[in-house]
Amino acid sequence: MRFLVLATAEGVPPTAAALWRYNEELARAGVLLAADVPASSARGARVRFAGGRATFEECEVPDPASGYWLIEVASRREALAWVRRCPCDGEIEIRRVLEPADAVSPEHEDYLRAQIAYRVPSR
Repeated sequence: MRFLVLATAEGVPPTAAALWRYNEELARAGVLLAADVPASSARGARVRFAGGRATFEECEVPDPASGYWLIEVASRREALAWVRRCPCDGEIEIRRVLEPADAVSPEHEDYLRAQIAYRVPSR
């Protein structure tokens, strides 16, 4: 199972060394798929879709996360065990990433497969 782990920007930020050690532990265990820090929302944009049209707005929006990890583990319990070891101070949100097998309809499964095919580079 894959889980998205989001750390908020609240609290005292951990040292770079502490985060590096945590990321190395995840990588050595073979559970880390990705880890990154998004740029400030001041460097981004918001896209709104309505009536088949997209509008773009460059504005600062509240930063919901100061960093994220994508991990793959056997269970929610294992994901929580890894999150408990995180050196962050503040709040961490954990969400299971749905797989095609979790789809509620054949159309949804086709959509998910297309998204996966789009994101996975061909080798």
